[in-house]
Amino acid sequence: MRQPSVISRRVAAAAAVLAVAAGAAACGPEGSSKGGDGSSGAAGAPKKGGTLTVLNSAPQEDFDPARLYTSGGGNVPSLVFRTLTTRNREDGAAGSKVVPDLATDLGTPSRNATVWTYTLKDNLKYEDGTAITSADIKYGIERSFAAELSGGAPYLRDWLVGGAGYQGPYKDKKGLDSILTPDAKTIVFHLNKPEGEFPFLATQTQTTPVPKAKDTGTKYEEHPLSSGPYKVVRNEGDGERLTLERNTYWSPGTDEERKAYPDRIDVRSGLDSAVINQRLSASQGADAAAVTTDTNLGPAELAKVSGDKKLAARVGTGHFGYTNYIAFNPKVKPFDNPKVRQAISYAVDRSSVVNAAGGSSLAEPATTFLPDQASFGYTPYDAFPAGKTGNAAKAKELLKEAGYPKGLTVTLTHNNEKNFATSPEIATALQEALKKAGITVKLRGLESNAYSDTVYNVKTEPGFFLGGWGADWPSGGPFFAPIFDGRQIVRAGYNFNSGQLNDSAVNKEIDEINKLTDLSAAAKRWGALDKKVGEQALTVPLFHPVYKRLYGESVRNVVISDWTGVLDISQVAVK
Repeated sequence: MRQPSVISRRVAAAAAVLAVAAGAAACGPEGSSKGGDGSSGAAGAPKKGGTLTVLNSAPQEDFDPARLYTSGGGNVPSLVFRTLTTRNREDGAAGSKVVPDLATDLGTPSRNATVWTYTLKDNLKYEDGTAITSADIKYGIERSFAAELSGGAPYLRDWLVGGAGYQGPYKDKKGLDSILTPDAKTIVFHLNKPEGEFPFLATQTQTTPVPKAKDTGTKYEEHPLSSGPYKVVRNEGDGERLTLERNTYWSPGTDEERKAYPDRIDVRSGLDSAVINQRLSASQGADAAAVTTDTNLGPAELAKVSGDKKLAARVGTGHFGYTNYIAFNPKVKPFDNPKVRQAISYAVDRSSVVNAAGGSSLAEPATTFLPDQASFGYTPYDAFPAGKTGNAAKAKELLKEAGYPKGLTVTLTHNNEKNFATSPEIATALQEALKKAGITVKLRGLESNAYSDTVYNVKTEPGFFLGGWGADWPSGGPFFAPIFDGRQIVRAGYNFNSGQLNDSAVNKEIDEINKLTDLSAAAKRWGALDKKVGEQALTVPLFHPVYKRLYGESVRNVVISDWTGVLDISQVAVK
């Protein structure tokens, strides 16, 4: 999280997630099935064959495993790129689990979780029939360090011994000594600190095998060598039009996660969201066998769809691990006073915020920073109970104690983009609620790029602004630490620790939790830490987004997990 270029990409991605609801935690629609035996959508069991069309707003840019910022293998990328581990392709909470992919298991850790060893499955092959080796995975990771292939998640750079100074195989042909391949089926990682969540990191596309002899550098994205059930036969406009066909050397016997029902995947991007939803609604021609992985139904569209039983039956519902919140910068007055932050916490009317976010079908009120899913360590608490509509009387009492008996005036910075998350609608709802507590809120709207550049810079960070945070994978570590670990405060680049908290006890507990390889035990401690930090009122959790997506009437086997919150196209059938 410390490279500004990577961080800015993540901020942009997070904004895109909110603008089009690109990911959410999940339960599939009624009748959806697990994995691949039942059916959802059109009647009948799923069968092989046909063409699945994907209608998206954003193109699948940088289709190179080194450059993608995904976890669980991604959605479209996961059809081509297999990784050491991947997400469990099941509905709901079961889908938040990490499972083996190329590897035989989740890895064997050393006693202190600083060394992780993986063994590859037998009979793994690329689209050209050649064998996949551990050396290919090592090389695939190393090339992700090259400056010209930047864009992926920064964890390997941070976690691997020697990773911080490594510049990739094009400049340093020796490679990383911290990745060992004693034989063709074994790969060993040496980390500079204990990381019990390494199996989650191993789901990143950077662990995709890339044979050195086939590496074409920045042109590799045009035709990456497939290790998954589909291969790329067309890539136009940097992912705007992507066509995938079957990889005949992929063996389902080595892959329990991908069903690969369609014969062909046709990805068409650069479309207006309203057009996508209209086409999915009409389901004419090829659009009957179409889905979207990045376009949500907005409040007005959802109201229309909800009134039509046939359309409503084709809506998938998901909840991605994401929290929208108010952020405070205690370095700016009057937010240096905890009682002012507490007063605002009590004054918030979450009902009006939820309505501004599109209503209860699209947003759920939040009182915890961690998302309300067990995999994150969710522990219910409400440090400043304000009820559904706020507690203005308690807020006024705290303001008086803070030295503001007649109230105060503050400025709230928000994004001008109409994303129902950090946008004017949410800001206005908060403005009206705080007014009841004697707090006059002036609104400061910024265009999207200026908003990100302003609020994520310690030099320009305002005292009071709207923020949001999503998970790189469904657990407490990558969700909690970037916001509250003092060692992750970035002075010269994008900084997400808005409260600039640098508490030695909090930092120590983060380190202790990271040592745990028992992820259930770790989750409980993340939840306890969330409650402890939440009492400092450095943020005010507002809501967790809910995602509603249409799919074509011929689409079967809809699976939406708590890892991504979106329809998993590796499970979809169209016949």
